[in-house]
Amino acid sequence: MTVIDPNAVPKKTLANGEQIPCIGMGTFGSDRYGAQEVSDAVAGAIRCGYRMFDCASVYGNEDQIGEVFAHAFAAGEVKREELFLISKVWNDMHGKGDILLSCAKTLKDLQLDYLDAYFVHWPFANYHTPGCSGDSRNPDSKPFHTEDFMAAWRQMERLHDMGLVRNLGMSNMTIPKLEAVLPLCRIKPTLIEMELHPAFQQPELFRYCVDRGMQPVGFCPIGSPNRPDRDKAEGDVVDTAMPAVEAAAKAHGIHPALVCLKWAVQNGQIPIPFSVHEKNYVSNLQCVTEDPLTAEEMEAIRLADQNCRLVKGQVFLWPGATDWRALWDEDGVIVQ
Repeated sequence: MTVIDPNAVPKKTLANGEQIPCIGMGTFGSDRYGAQEVSDAVAGAIRCGYRMFDCASVYGNEDQIGEVFAHAFAAGEVKREELFLISKVWNDMHGKGDILLSCAKTLKDLQLDYLDAYFVHWPFANYHTPGCSGDSRNPDSKPFHTEDFMAAWRQMERLHDMGLVRNLGMSNMTIPKLEAVLPLCRIKPTLIEMELHPAFQQPELFRYCVDRGMQPVGFCPIGSPNRPDRDKAEGDVVDTAMPAVEAAAKAHGIHPALVCLKWAVQNGQIPIPFSVHEKNYVSNLQCVTEDPLTAEEMEAIRLADQNCRLVKGQVFLWPGATDWRALWDEDGVIVQ
């Protein structure tokens, strides 16, 4: 196995002064890979030099990944303080006291004393059964309400106070939602997860977060070709087939997926690609340590933005809402 020196991987500095690697590994196996395959990939990724992992309770694999972490610590492969470990609370655990319980279970499953960051996975308590179809709807789903979100966020702040979580994060937010909640936060998020790839760059939201000291973490950084079928729609852009991406790949002699990752890191977000294949996750990490894209290539990719959201979230719609765009406040107001 090729080993990349973790010190060669650039770092980002968060608003609280903590450092975080500029690239991590996601652990969402989609509907394609089981918990064992994902945890095996995490084990290999630690050995090859990854020091950041993005987990979530809903992925259903934190207990197996915890075994990997415990083994790596015991074997001296890595020290706990050398890793930046993220998890997220799922939508069905926003109730009073539930986020504390969810975090406790994640810590137990991951065999950790603390998390480097903990995220509210989606900004509402709407949830679906695992593996459901894209047209599945939960009759209990509701639109976003500031009061409901802040009740959840107060629990997040409590976890931070207790020393169980070092950074708080939000995910799948919009500017109107952030405008509603940020003034009410006692402890503001240092990290924001959002969908980011060449075909969906979200420049306004990205800039909004950066200007307020919130570091963007980008999921689907190469367009997530293995995303669940329910998240695939006619007209979706394939990032690795975009002419600007293909041209840069040809110029550098690399796979177009690696161009997407170089672009992400040079653009300022932290991508979290996932692969179970060793050659892929090794090259994903190695590519950010060498041969950067030129300013001209970066500009060509910036101009190629297609505003093509892949994870539309339609399974979270509430009764009466018929279009997934209602989740994303595209007219600048929170849709009720």
